[in-house]
Amino acid sequence: MSEITRQSGLLGRLGAFADSDRKNLLLILPLAMLELLFFTLPILLLVRMSLYEPTPDSIYESGTISLASYREIATNPLLHDIIGFTVLFTLLVTAVTVVLSTFYAYVLWRADGVLKQTLLISVILVLLTTLVVRLFALILIFSPTGPTNELLLAFNVIQEPIRLVNNMFGATAGQVYTIFPYAVLAIYSVMTTIDEDVLEAAWVHGASRFQAFYEVVLPEAKPGIAVGAVISLAWTFGSFAAPDLLGGSGQRTIAIEIHSLMLTEFNWPVASALGILIIVGVIVATLLLFRFLGVGGGDLEYAN
Repeated sequence: MSEITRQSGLLGRLGAFADSDRKNLLLILPLAMLELLFFTLPILLLVRMSLYEPTPDSIYESGTISLASYREIATNPLLHDIIGFTVLFTLLVTAVTVVLSTFYAYVLWRADGVLKQTLLISVILVLLTTLVVRLFALILIFSPTGPTNELLLAFNVIQEPIRLVNNMFGATAGQVYTIFPYAVLAIYSVMTTIDEDVLEAAWVHGASRFQAFYEVVLPEAKPGIAVGAVISLAWTFGSFAAPDLLGGSGQRTIAIEIHSLMLTEFNWPVASALGILIIVGVIVATLLLFRFLGVGGGDLEYAN
């Protein structure tokens, strides 16, 4: 009798596990469908488009399979220059963004009262403003008659207005400004988990503020810094708005070239191949960055 009871209990537990798995599956199903419809399927269509044969008579040669678009990317010197600039631009923006956002997040973490509220609201307000509005505001701020030039002239730093837009400085400033709030919040969210008593103990034992920041804060904030860097890498490698509005003809990114190929030259296969290049580039750069920073899955889980 006891054996029958034991087996019945086992079957009951197995049935409960099966019900739990079905409920979990039902919860995951909507997310999986969204992932399939809005991520996996578009990428598959992009891959298929990149394998069509380009033709001057139409957008592409229907029904063909060809590597001509990838050969074009591999052999075209103009595309090499664009890809090279995009890589350098991404590295520059990521480095500047990580340094500035880490400093800002640290000040935000250590501040209190009105200063803390002001710093936090300043970041959030930027997120609530439309990207195009933000970038056009930067154009006005950096224009020859804008407040930046007027301030520099007032302090005799410059003798005449300098050009701060339609060049590398404008493109970099616009892209950093675009990513900065996201990086700050990612780093700050991790810094809030750091025990401030450890930082103060380092000061008590003779460490300078820089030493305490470097040896205590930075190692603990590494997951947040990694997330901020990944955000910068991903957004900048596919950047369009900031380089287009604040950069010049020499600041042509892959995304700007894709826009031209799609809407001006109607060369969709090469544009799609460049899109695949962006996706692969972001994935590879992210993996290399995590490896370089020594951030693993556990650290990222801790950051979230």
